[in-house]
Amino acid sequence: MPMRLIGGGLVGLTLVAASTLAAAETLPTRKAGLWESKTVSAEGSTTARQCIDDKTDKLAQGALGAGQCAKRVFTKTSAGYTGETECKMGAISASGTSVITGDFASKIHLDVDTTLTGIPGMKEPVRRKMAIDATYLGPCEAGQSPGDIILPDGKIVKMPPGAGR
Repeated sequence: MPMRLIGGGLVGLTLVAASTLAAAETLPTRKAGLWESKTVSAEGSTTARQCIDDKTDKLAQGALGAGQCAKRVFTKTSAGYTGETECKMGAISASGTSVITGDFASKIHLDVDTTLTGIPGMKEPVRRKMAIDATYLGPCEAGQSPGDIILPDGKIVKMPPGAGR
């Protein structure tokens, strides 16, 4: 059962793995505006754009540990952040590590390594590695609302009303 991830940089991704010290850090929020994220993995690549503001970016970061997480830790390093997560989403368990670099104002790079277990129909754990490059493009375009994700085919996925807005 192939698992495809929607691009969108820090958007939920997919970044379940992006998140061991007692003094855990929080990630800075990205500059408000339109961001383009290019995600590359063994399953292929995808590019998506997202209009964000402070509220929707914090919501996206919360999605990094979507589900019930026994561990979701970011540690500041000299080059950026490292992350460790252990989360459960229904029957599926996800554990992972990440390395995050960039200035959060114009660019972010993430290397994510996640192991998923309990996927229906899969006997063995599934390991997913991906690289995500997110680039600030400028202000959101006319008609876009914070949280909107613009998929490669141009379709717009709207954030549910009241979710972070």
